[in-house]
Amino acid sequence: MPTAAHFFYIPGVLMLGVVIGWILGSRAAADAYAAELRKRGGNLKTPSTSVGASQIPNPKFQGDDSNPDR
Repeated sequence: MPTAAHFFYIPGVLMLGVVIGWILGSRAAADAYAAELRKRGGNLKTPSTSVGASQIPNPKFQGDDSNPDR
């Protein structure tokens, strides 16, 4: 029979794994998103770009562009 410590230890380790996975997954997703933007950004200089290609968002900036001091 497991001791009472297992009722705290096992969920604690599981939660730690979830947090570490969340952090590593968000970093990997941000890197993949930035790589995709860089890949698409190289094609923006060609004359056959789509209309909305100049409106690709910056993954590091989540706000309005009304402040010119940034």
